[in-house]
Amino acid sequence: MGRRASLTIAVCLATMALLDGLTQAQSRQALSPGRAMYLGVDYYPEHWPRERWETDAKLMKEAGFNIVRLAEFAWIEMESREGQYEFGWLDDALKVLAQYNIDVILGTPTAVMPAWVAQKYPQALRTKADGTQVVWGGRKHNCYSNADYRRLSERITRAMAEHFAKTPNVIGWQIDNEFGGEECHCPSCLAEFQAWLRDKYGTLDTLNKAWGNRFWGLKFTDWPQITIPDDSTDRSWVMGNPSACLDWKRFITWQQARFQADQVKIIRAVCPEDFVTHNLMGLFTGLDYYAMAKDLDFVAWDNYPIWSDKPDIPYSASLAADLMRGLKQKNFMIMEQTAGPCGWEAFGRNPWPGEIRKIAYQQLAHGSDGQIWFRWRTCTVGREQYWHGLLGHDGKPLRRYQEAAQTAKEFRRLEEHLRGTTVVSEVAILYDYDNLWSLSFQPGFAGNSLQGAVRRYYDALFRAGVNADIVNRKADPSKYKLVLAPDLSILPDETAAKLDAYVKNGGVLLADCRTGVKDERNLCHDRTLPGLLSSVLGIRIEEYSSLGQDSWYKVNGGDRLAGTYTAIQYTDWVTPESAASLAGYADQWHLKPFAATTRNIYGRGKGWYVGAVIKEAAFYDDLIAQLLKDAGIRPIVTPPPGVEVSIREKPDKRLLFLINHNEEPRSVRVPKDRVELLTGQKTKESFELDRFGVAVIEL
Repeated sequence: MGRRASLTIAVCLATMALLDGLTQAQSRQALSPGRAMYLGVDYYPEHWPRERWETDAKLMKEAGFNIVRLAEFAWIEMESREGQYEFGWLDDALKVLAQYNIDVILGTPTAVMPAWVAQKYPQALRTKADGTQVVWGGRKHNCYSNADYRRLSERITRAMAEHFAKTPNVIGWQIDNEFGGEECHCPSCLAEFQAWLRDKYGTLDTLNKAWGNRFWGLKFTDWPQITIPDDSTDRSWVMGNPSACLDWKRFITWQQARFQADQVKIIRAVCPEDFVTHNLMGLFTGLDYYAMAKDLDFVAWDNYPIWSDKPDIPYSASLAADLMRGLKQKNFMIMEQTAGPCGWEAFGRNPWPGEIRKIAYQQLAHGSDGQIWFRWRTCTVGREQYWHGLLGHDGKPLRRYQEAAQTAKEFRRLEEHLRGTTVVSEVAILYDYDNLWSLSFQPGFAGNSLQGAVRRYYDALFRAGVNADIVNRKADPSKYKLVLAPDLSILPDETAAKLDAYVKNGGVLLADCRTGVKDERNLCHDRTLPGLLSSVLGIRIEEYSSLGQDSWYKVNGGDRLAGTYTAIQYTDWVTPESAASLAGYADQWHLKPFAATTRNIYGRGKGWYVGAVIKEAAFYDDLIAQLLKDAGIRPIVTPPPGVEVSIREKPDKRLLFLINHNEEPRSVRVPKDRVELLTGQKTKESFELDRFGVAVIEL
C-alpha cells in the first residue's frame, strides 16, 4: 500500500476540508479518501525482548490492525547522551511492523526528559508554586519556557524527522504526549508571563484597568512587580485577582501551544506529507483546546470512560467526543482507547464482555475515523503496571484482544459506508474555556461549573436522540437551528450582538443562570442582567440568590412545561418583560412575582431563559422537547433509556447508530425496511439490541 498517496483516517477529503477551511495541501496531510481506517494499538517494543516483536506484529495483523503509535516516551532510548542519536532499535521495530503492513505514528518524546537533561540543565525542571523544583523521575516535569529544554526538544524532533522521513510505514506524528501537566512557577515563566502581558496590554495603565487593580490597591507601577497569581479556591483570602488568574490560564495555553508549534514546524518542513496531531484529553480543563488544536491536521484524544463500579451510561465520553469534533469542526481520532482496567496505584473495574466494543462504537458514531487501543500489552514494570492493555502481563491474546479484533473487523466492513461521513448537527452548545476558568475561580454559587451546566442540557439531548456540536463563542451560530448557551457568564459585547442577530433572524436560543455577568477581562458588566441579551430574552434580572445545601424551592410549570420541579443551588429573580413565564415558584412568597423559566418571541426567533438549577432530569427532558419543537427539529429515533443514538452523514448517505449501554436487551422503534449493516438484514418497526449491543442502519 502506497504511503504518500494515502495518508490518514478514512474520511472524504472534500467535505471535511470545507468544514475546516483547509488548503488542498493541508487536506492531503489530514485526510485521504484512499486510505483504510486506522485501527491499532499503542506499542512499546523497547519494553519487550526483540524475539517477541514479530509475535506481536503477527497478532496485530491477525486482529485486523494496521497502525501503531511508538516512541512517545523513548527519548533516552534515542539520545542516551547529548547529541548522540541511536535509532537502530526503532528502525528494526519499524521493519518488523512493515512486514505485516502495519503503519506507524511516531510520538515526539518530549513529555519525559532523559536523566542527563535534568543533570546538565537543572533549570529545565519545573518549579512548583512553593518555589521548590520538582524531583526528576516522572513525566511532564519540564519547564516550557526554559530555553535549553526548548532547544533540546526541537533538536530531538528534527533528528527524528530527518531520520524517519523516508521510512515507508511512518505516516504521521503525535507531538509530545497529553499536554497540560503542572504549571511551572520559575523565574523564566514569570518573566515570559510579564512579557506576554506587556505585548497584550501595551501599558501598565491599560493592564491595571483591565484587571481592575484599583481594588485592594493592587495597582502595578512597574512590570517586574507582576507576580504569578494564586488561583487556589481553597484559600480565598490570598486568591489572586480573578482577571489576573484568567490571563495566567490564557498564558499557560499560549506557552504550551508555542512548544507544540515549534515541533509542528519542524515536522512539516522535513516530512511535508505526514500528518501531525496530538492526544488531547477530552474534558480536561487546564488548557484551551481550541487554541491547542489550531496547528494540528486533525484532533486525536484519549478516551477512558470506565471508572464506575459497574457499567453506566457514558454521557461524558459522548460529550468529550463532540467537543473534540467541535475543536476543528472535523472528524477526529482516538489515540488511546480503553483496553482494560485502568489505574496506577490501584486499578479500576475490568471492562465487561461487550464494553470494549460498545465504547469503540460510541466514538465511531460521534465522528471518530480511527481508533488505537492503549495499550497493546500490560507493562510488567514502572508506574503503569496496572494500566492494562489488550494483552495481560502474560502476553496471551485472550478475551479483550478477541473483542477488539471483532470490533476492528466489523469496522472494516463498515468503512466504505463511513467514508466521507461526519456528524451534522442542528444543535450547538457553547463551550468556552474563558467561562470554564472564570467559573472555576468564582463559581458564583456553590457547586456551579460550566461542565455541570452543559451536562444538564447535553444529557437531555442524548436521551432525546439528538446530536449536538460543542463549539466556542466565536463560532457562527447561523448554521444551527438551536443554540444552547449555559452558564455564559463571560459575555463580550461581540458575542451578545452575534446571538442577538441569530435569534432575530429565526434562531432559537437558550440561556440560563449567570448569563452576561462579565466581560472578556473577567470584570463584571455595569448592566442589569442579562445585559445585552435582555431584549433577546425579554427579561430583566435585578436580584438573585444562592440556596444553601439544605434549601430548595418548589417550581410549578405551565402548559409547555407541565409538572412540579425543585429549584436547588441558585435562583435568578426573573422579571418577564416581553417574555412569557412558563414556570414559577409555588411556595415562596418572596419569589411569586418572578419567573423560573421564560420564552420570548424576538424577531423571527425565540429566546428561552432558565433562571434556576432544577434538580429533576425530567425538567430538562421536557425543556429540550419544547426547544426542539420551537426549532423544528424532529429526532429520527426516540430511544428508550440507556440507548444512545447518533447519525453520521454525507450528501448521499445517512447512517443511524444505536448503542445499548444497558445490561439488558432493549427494543428500539426505527425506520422500517432499512438495511442494518452489521447483519445485512432489513429492519422491522422495532429493532432488538442485545445488552451492550450496537446497530448501524443505513437510512
